[in-house]
Amino acid sequence: MVDEPTARRGAGGRQRLSDKAASYVRGLIMSGQLRPGAGVRPEIVGQALGISATPAREALQALRVEGFLLSVPQQGFQVAPLTGQDIRDLFQAQALIAGELAARAARAATQSQVRELEALHHELIAAAARNDHPQLEEKNHAFHREINLVAGSPRIAGVLGMLTRYVPHDFYAEITGWPRATIDDHEQILRGIQIRDADHSRQAMQRHITHAGELLARHFEERSPDGAGLRP
Repeated sequence: MVDEPTARRGAGGRQRLSDKAASYVRGLIMSGQLRPGAGVRPEIVGQALGISATPAREALQALRVEGFLLSVPQQGFQVAPLTGQDIRDLFQAQALIAGELAARAARAATQSQVRELEALHHELIAAAARNDHPQLEEKNHAFHREINLVAGSPRIAGVLGMLTRYVPHDFYAEITGWPRATIDDHEQILRGIQIRDADHSRQAMQRHITHAGELLARHFEERSPDGAGLRP
């Protein structure tokens, strides 16, 4: 018999694996690597990530609830319909919330917090210059996370977090134009916070998120529909 603490640890570990698998498949769908109608099998997801089929199956069930997958009798899971406009709509919703957080950050930022944002931006530029895509993405997320913390509005940031969990985080640097767009857009956001201009910061953030959504939507639309499916 498993004691309660051990059971909780086991369940927690499986949940983390399930979240990892859900993020992985969600990223494949949003990037266009898994096209609508493609079959997704838990054992193949498990093999790809080095985990068992149980957390992979739980992940696919979660993605079905989120609307990313369909459960088809006798066939299993299939990727649900998704269009470039769906991606644009998702980013538009994010832009509104992220813009408000940027405006609040511009009003609230201390000098030390501004310096931290400046440092993150310089590190992002350096990563882009040496084509270090993982570091570029890490600094990009750190920059946005810092703004959300400086805003001091955890409830609003929480809502934004629920939206951004649907967006893949591990391939942006591969999208044509994204690294340069990130640097240019971040400079405008940072400028608004440096001069404590809430309206400038809000608008710059909204443009940035909308821009990122457009780049991802185009990337999705340009993917060949022939490349669908997770295979052994």
